[in-house]
Amino acid sequence: MAGAVVTAARDERKVFLYFAPLTLLIYLAAPQGALLDFATSFMLKNQLHATAPQVSLFRLATAIPIYLSVFFGLSRDIWNPLRRRDRGFFLIFAPTTAAVFLWMALSPLTYVGLFVGMTLVMMTFRFIAAAHQGLLALVGQEQAMTGRLSALWNILLMIPSALGAIGAGWASQALTSSQIFLMMAALAGLIFAIGMAKPKAVFDLAYDQPAANGADLIGDIRRLLKHRAIYPVLAIMFMGQFMPGFNTALQFYLTNTLHAPDSAYDLFQAIFLASFIPVYFLYGWLCKRFNLRTLLWAGWIICIPQMLPLLLIHSANEALLVAMPVGAMGGIAVASLSDLAMRSCPPGLQGALMMLVEGANLLSTRGSDVVGAKIFAADPA
Repeated sequence: MAGAVVTAARDERKVFLYFAPLTLLIYLAAPQGALLDFATSFMLKNQLHATAPQVSLFRLATAIPIYLSVFFGLSRDIWNPLRRRDRGFFLIFAPTTAAVFLWMALSPLTYVGLFVGMTLVMMTFRFIAAAHQGLLALVGQEQAMTGRLSALWNILLMIPSALGAIGAGWASQALTSSQIFLMMAALAGLIFAIGMAKPKAVFDLAYDQPAANGADLIGDIRRLLKHRAIYPVLAIMFMGQFMPGFNTALQFYLTNTLHAPDSAYDLFQAIFLASFIPVYFLYGWLCKRFNLRTLLWAGWIICIPQMLPLLLIHSANEALLVAMPVGAMGGIAVASLSDLAMRSCPPGLQGALMMLVEGANLLSTRGSDVVGAKIFAADPA
């Protein structure tokens, strides 16, 4: 009995050791991630002289592949590229993404070129994201560790997001657009390298278990639509991410209205995102001691007034002071919702549901960004 416990603990460590570097790299290289998202916003604002509504519309339009993520998720659930399942997606689409970034690096910076390039990498990266999140949910379901994997996933999502928030401002000043895209190509290449690994603790019999079994395309779509557990997850995600006063509106308010440097917005975002991380560690402990229903209710009650402190800022320093509590208030809510999403996946449709949730997340974020930017443009004071 003791030997079985030790073996299980060792396998769990191996699962964490596989997903940790993979998740970190994916969110460093993700085109919608903080590093490239902030960098391109500064390219648009400072080099191409775009207005706040133009920046927000660019973000909204280039993310169309993410709004349609469910189709990439269904591809992950049905297709078996190179007969390697999720690893096949890493091995095909990581170098494809790197190739698009290389093309962007070798091309002159124009609005049209940036738009086309970002749309293309959004598309190719969807396959990588579907494989990563589908595999994460599958292993979490099969090994009864969705809460801990949710905590790990969100921690390693926030680390590159926080670093990217700081690094984007520095990169926009210290690096050319070509150098930024070359860096992104290198990160995509590292995902390809990790895709070569096949640890037994993750992949051994993973696709032979009942949770991995699906049907044909039409049958899978019907099962997904009839699976009532997906709808609360999507509704909570969409409503929770609708924040018109954040992102572009806040960026232009700090830099244009309050005359703060670009680095002030970067630092605010970095502090805001980093403040989630200790709360995610806390969730990894709480999820083993409290049921998910309790954590969901508690997390979202705490999260409701999350953005109200932003009403009090009248300087960049005041924005930095409220960044940490504002971020920390959302930690339990986000982690518990990720946990719920992983548990709610129908058998064989982990990729489809996880991509639906991510699509709802970004559609709400980018859509509210457009609303907020238009409100700001109408009355920037």
